[in-house]
Amino acid sequence: MTDMAELKRRKEPLNLAIVHVDPDAFIANLMGWLEITAFISAQRLGEAQAAADGKTPTLSADQLRKAGVHDIGNDAMFAFCMTAAMKPDKAAVDEVETALVKSMGKEFPGSVALWHFRAAIDAPVTLEDFVGQAGKKMLLGDIPPPPLRAKENWNTGLRFFEKARKSNFVHEIMYPLAKWNRARWTETLEKGVAFLAHIEDSVPVLRDVLEDSHNDQPFIANSLLKLAPAVDMELTDEYQGFLRSLARRN
Repeated sequence: MTDMAELKRRKEPLNLAIVHVDPDAFIANLMGWLEITAFISAQRLGEAQAAADGKTPTLSADQLRKAGVHDIGNDAMFAFCMTAAMKPDKAAVDEVETALVKSMGKEFPGSVALWHFRAAIDAPVTLEDFVGQAGKKMLLGDIPPPPLRAKENWNTGLRFFEKARKSNFVHEIMYPLAKWNRARWTETLEKGVAFLAHIEDSVPVLRDVLEDSHNDQPFIANSLLKLAPAVDMELTDEYQGFLRSLARRN
């Protein structure tokens, strides 16, 4: 089996664990994903060669502390925590943390990502800060009051969307995000239109957005673009063009 085929084989169960928020599957498959990505990276740098038996080497304690391994772990952990937050399923995140601390210690690959969902960051700066703090509120069931709900949902959708597009698990995050986005805006249409800005204009636009039955990236991009005025959010011309391009289906 080629290394890229092995990469695909090891990623598939992790993909499913993230989509379905399955903590047991995530725990069981994370190490295999770290091993194959670290090995392929080392090969590309000329630092490793395929073993005679064709097996992917395991990672030593020292290797588990390397920045590249932590980057991959953080990416996977962010993806899992994001989909867990959208359910929301705090118990799943707790289970993953407990198992990984037990097997690899407190500074396991992915621990920095988890920190963003655990810490109290009073002044978020990075995209990771914003995603983690929004996810933390969702996991704790900290729902804003109706007058603020639609705007917070829009902001969370934007941050999650931006983070998903930077992930190795973009498709695995986008599908749950689209469903979450649809559910939140359906709730707004049914119960919260009185709190939207420019109600007479916003309600028809919201109905039109929800008529799209696809749960995918174009649906999310279109909702962010079209519903920004409904929550008094201004997008630059450049960012509007960016979302418009992502909202198109070929």
